[in-house]
Amino acid sequence: MFNAKAIKKDFPILSRKIGGEELVYLDNGATTQKPKKVIDSLVSYYENNNANVHRGVHTLSEEATNMYEHARKQVADFINALPSEIIFTSGTTESLNIVAYAWAEKNIKKGDVILATISEHHSNFIPWQMCAKRVGAVLELVNITEDGLLDMADLKSKLNSNVKLIAISHASNVLGTIFPIKEICKLAKQHDIKVSVDGAQGIPHLKVDVKSLGCDFYSFSGHKMLGPTGIGVLFIKKDILETLEPYKYGGGMIEKVSVDESSWTIAPERFEAGTPNVADAIGLGSAIEYLESIGLDVIRNHEIDLIEHALPKLSGISGLKIMGPLNSKDRSGLIAFSIEGLHGHDVAAVLNTKGIAVRSGHHCTMPLHKKMNIAASIRASFYIYNSTEDIDTLVDGIEYAINILRS
Repeated sequence: MFNAKAIKKDFPILSRKIGGEELVYLDNGATTQKPKKVIDSLVSYYENNNANVHRGVHTLSEEATNMYEHARKQVADFINALPSEIIFTSGTTESLNIVAYAWAEKNIKKGDVILATISEHHSNFIPWQMCAKRVGAVLELVNITEDGLLDMADLKSKLNSNVKLIAISHASNVLGTIFPIKEICKLAKQHDIKVSVDGAQGIPHLKVDVKSLGCDFYSFSGHKMLGPTGIGVLFIKKDILETLEPYKYGGGMIEKVSVDESSWTIAPERFEAGTPNVADAIGLGSAIEYLESIGLDVIRNHEIDLIEHALPKLSGISGLKIMGPLNSKDRSGLIAFSIEGLHGHDVAAVLNTKGIAVRSGHHCTMPLHKKMNIAASIRASFYIYNSTEDIDTLVDGIEYAINILRS
């Protein structure tokens, strides 16, 4: 049986007290905490193997190179891709921007259409907004239903020969909605449309198989899945990847350089100019090992249990309105909400006095919040070390905050 309290012991930071209160960390949608296994892997690399990769013939360089490329294979295996389809980046934001430049600049022209949703994180909204402005394309939004689901009828009505790309998150970082990526990809293929998935909120919670999903691009960050900050991944289908030009230039990505011209090495190295983030790639590999030791299906079931515990308790608080679907199977491990007459920042500040860490604001989804007429929502996001007791503490904290702020 899953034991969140036992898992919590693997995370040193979770033993902290905040203002004398036990830390209840519910800001996992922003970043997850790191297990000792991941921390130890970083320390061990810097103490024993630190060197630049790919170009050295000395022992340390060979060790570092092997560890770095092993991490790439771990990522590939984790999402059922080829190692040659995995580009290491600084995070989801860079990954999505690479698609918007390296692929879109070549494949999206004046008059073409890019489809997205109003619920997209700014990292999967602004790159396409700017791309459309640069090339004269149109950014068109697919409707989200009142209960936070993708309006599939609206999507189908917008699919035609002018659409070149669907840019969509695997799971919303505010609504919590898990979007039907596999179904979307099937529809897109019928119209020869590419699909780029922002997987930042998907991959920590769902078992991802890019071949089964059928997407062309999949982006995610290490720090939202127990890994270090500063490391991310961009999966690009091999047949697409081989057609792309580099988006930045420097050492490590060249084949030949002369005074007059240069040529590039094979992918994925072609897209990793300069010294890569070796240590954090290794740390990401350790995070994957940790997650796999638990099992993504087990993690998903635990989160469903947490959501099913939280939804009725939060719904019972007077004036509290939950954003997104109310069916636990339709959402990932987070719940964003607003409280009538109270600003989200004020509620979050009071919760912090009780040691409860939540996120408040627009969560990089200003268009969505504007549409819903909410200045700032409060988001509680759960992960493997959270328990039903944490949720009970959150509910008590919210009621305490309401009494304080309305008195």
